[in-house]
Amino acid sequence: MLAPKAEPGTWVSDAARDKFMAAYDRAFDLWPQPYEEFDVETATTTTRVHAYRPQADGRPIVLLMGAGFNASYWYLHAAALAQAGPVFAIDTPGDPNPSTARAPITAPEASAAWLDEVLAQLSDGPAHLVGVSYGGWIAMNQAIRAPAPIASITLLDPAGLTKLDARFWWWLTISGLATKTPMPLRRRLARWLDSPFMLERELLDLMWAGSRGFRMEPKFPAVLTDDQLRQITVPVLLITGARSALITPAQARTRGAALPDAEVVIVPGSHGGFDRVDELNRIMVAFIAAHPADSAGVHLRGTAD
Repeated sequence: MLAPKAEPGTWVSDAARDKFMAAYDRAFDLWPQPYEEFDVETATTTTRVHAYRPQADGRPIVLLMGAGFNASYWYLHAAALAQAGPVFAIDTPGDPNPSTARAPITAPEASAAWLDEVLAQLSDGPAHLVGVSYGGWIAMNQAIRAPAPIASITLLDPAGLTKLDARFWWWLTISGLATKTPMPLRRRLARWLDSPFMLERELLDLMWAGSRGFRMEPKFPAVLTDDQLRQITVPVLLITGARSALITPAQARTRGAALPDAEVVIVPGSHGGFDRVDELNRIMVAFIAAHPADSAGVHLRGTAD
């Protein structure tokens, strides 16, 4: 469900929020332990952050989720990425999660101002941004409008490079219906759709609790122009699934060519549902490690202060 235009997202009822939060807690049991949770206050939001930082060396790695979901998605990646630096996964305000928005943050300027405040409270130096789907657009928008605190960006099937066409909406509809089928059939459909996500029981329960109980802020970003992409001068790793319904390998290579410093990688999988997680993690960790910036004297902030 969508909130009215120009209004922040809201829960349909207290009961819907309570049901969601119960599923949310179960989903985060999948995360590597121990992890931290804390809230960051900005001018327009209270933003929930999940931190996994078994070691504090290196630049922070900030994970940005796609529209309509939350940071629990990153449980398959947090431990691997923490090899390259402390990991902070953000629950984007306006989506179903514990973050709250007091004003809409989808406009490019508002999004950049919000994330700039969050990043400043996580570290006193540049961060590596990793965004999937709409989170990829957030990362690119940040690199265009507030590049100073960014060391690199990693884009996983990002929004903002192509228009949402009938192919994407067909995939989204069929995938959603498939999650409600009996498990034996769902396993076959997951292979056919190249979407292992639909086999994750905890994440599916959370997805449905959010979609039924929360009116999310509409998030349909405009396609970035080549001129805008040329303004992204930080190193970029652009990854898309070979069967992505959002951005095809050919489109990824074409749009990636407009980025001044970009590497394009094609991996098995569909939109947001990558089949070979270990391989994907190795690619991301190697890229981040190859672009460390200067991490000497970096002070990480958060509840450990």
